[in-house]
Amino acid sequence: MTTVLPAPAGTPAVGRASGPLGLAQACDREVSRQSALRYRAVAAFALSRPASVDRPQGTRGAMSADRWAVRPELLRSVSEWATQELSIALSLTSHAAESLLTTSLTLVHRLPATLDALEAGAVHAGHVTALLDHVAPIADDTVRAALERDLLAWATRRGTVCTPAQLRDKARREVLKRKARSAAEDLARAITRRGLSYRPDSCDGMAVVSALLTTPEAAALMAALGAYADALLDDGRTRGQKMADALLDLVLRPGANGLSPVQVVLTVVAPVGALLGGDQPCEIDGQVVPAEVVRALLAALTGARTTPSEDTAAEDTAAEDTTAEDTTAEDTTAEDTTAERTAASGTAEGVSLVKGEDPLRGLSDAAIAQHIAELEADAAWWAEIERRVATGELYADLDPAHDDEPWPPPGWAPPRDDPDPDDRADHSEDRADHDPDPPPDNAGPPEPDSWWARADAAVDDAGAALLDAEQAVGRARRLVATAERADTADETSWAASPAGRVTAAPDALSALAAATDDARLDLADLLDRTAGGGLADRPRIAVTDALTGALLTLTDLPELRRAARAGTGLAAPRGTDGYRPGAALDRHVRARDRRCRFPGCRRPVPKRGELDHGTPWPLGATAAGNLTGFCTGHHRGKHQAPGWTHTLQPDGTLTVTTPSGLTASTEPPPY
Repeated sequence: MTTVLPAPAGTPAVGRASGPLGLAQACDREVSRQSALRYRAVAAFALSRPASVDRPQGTRGAMSADRWAVRPELLRSVSEWATQELSIALSLTSHAAESLLTTSLTLVHRLPATLDALEAGAVHAGHVTALLDHVAPIADDTVRAALERDLLAWATRRGTVCTPAQLRDKARREVLKRKARSAAEDLARAITRRGLSYRPDSCDGMAVVSALLTTPEAAALMAALGAYADALLDDGRTRGQKMADALLDLVLRPGANGLSPVQVVLTVVAPVGALLGGDQPCEIDGQVVPAEVVRALLAALTGARTTPSEDTAAEDTAAEDTTAEDTTAEDTTAEDTTAERTAASGTAEGVSLVKGEDPLRGLSDAAIAQHIAELEADAAWWAEIERRVATGELYADLDPAHDDEPWPPPGWAPPRDDPDPDDRADHSEDRADHDPDPPPDNAGPPEPDSWWARADAAVDDAGAALLDAEQAVGRARRLVATAERADTADETSWAASPAGRVTAAPDALSALAAATDDARLDLADLLDRTAGGGLADRPRIAVTDALTGALLTLTDLPELRRAARAGTGLAAPRGTDGYRPGAALDRHVRARDRRCRFPGCRRPVPKRGELDHGTPWPLGATAAGNLTGFCTGHHRGKHQAPGWTHTLQPDGTLTVTTPSGLTASTEPPPY
């Protein structure tokens, strides 16, 4: 095979190769395009199978309440039998078919730009999965669309490689920046799902045990097992095998293995704002975590307080509370005026929502609970009406024995709205002329079983149902408005709090200025600590460029104070004359790169070794501008793989060129 498939519009970010590698690129783009067409087709199929054909919830034979509760929201409007039909058509399990339905509808309705990029071949299935996991769940349509657009632009930058793992990491950071509070709530819910699971491996006789843990717990567990493995003698087992054996010894044979305790070292990166109580995202061993996780970890290891005290927060909000009390009378007057206007207009709402009005004022927990109960009752009533309409029970009250009665019945005339007696007199003659069979004057009330009585009762029932529906809609609107105002009030209150002001600060100096005195003292106490106790090393301060986030220098609080007193400023550590960098330079380069700098690699730079000279020593200096951090495998490849070139710029930008002529660049990750 020598021809290349017609490529979709998308072009790989690193360019198009020739020969077999170019064919592989074209195939990959075509796979992405066909996958996008498949998602669109499945979504269209789902829309052709509405849930209205299913038995309503609560009826005999309908989907159980437990299954309905865990059914994805996007599938609520799709017939439950669509899953079975799709599983037959595509030879999938029911679980896989339902997952495909959910993914297809999510891409079409919540991530349309991602689906377009997939169809153009700009991204592949791995990228789509990362966005489905972290961007699709965002409830706010505007925030979700903006984040989707920014992440796609970042992932498809020209001359760069973006793996799904890199996109997932970037998405975590951006979600924490834009929706930090909801992300923290998600984490709190996820912690309740911690546990272990077991499944058979693809090889008979083997099994996989998985542990769902918090990031600090997982990082500490892996570091401890790695330390135990490194302490064992070289006996032919791989490091992974030694870690597995150490785990079994520690759990199944405690006290009988002779393993000595080991020290676990976790690298924590936290912005100043996060340590002052803000919501800026942090890192633990390179993994993105919410700020609250780092604050809790530091408090457990050092006993340091890294969040403002409740007393301080109460003092900060005292002025706001006083202002709120002063405006109560004005707000009450406004509410009274609103009620008068509503009554005068004759609307059925009974409540008018005025800009700036707080419907929670004076509303007790019992009142809110009553609103919720009313809404649930209305929802149950409406569901019952829908069920009766769908099953035909709504019309069962009409006696079939009367189906052959003539329509309209003899003597029936349409009712008229003419309350004016003079008007009735003016038209009485016309009615006599046009009504061949007028009802007798002494007809009296209709018989209970007559057609007219049944029709009149049906009209009364319909009117009552309509009134109930209008009242239900009114209560629902009031409840939604109450919830929206409550959320807005909560966000406004948080934004005005010390943590909110610190989070909104554009840089570290602004965050320090926005923090309380107690928070600044707590931060100084933490930075003043030396190694010992729960700290393997003294806390370091990363001074970064405010615009790019690039690391400028790594220092600590005593050195920062000395530089301030001497007026000398701060700079990156000087180079060394020998082959190996000094301790300060080594620490600086590892803090700058953090992960292997090879395009697409996310392995951490080992704690010892693997710093490479861009220009070989002694022709090149042992300095920050000539050093790069690699993992062991890519460090070996730089020196041994034929036909590859690695070009390092003084600012740390690394450009890699493959033997086939493709180029990709990486920069030190910003803080």
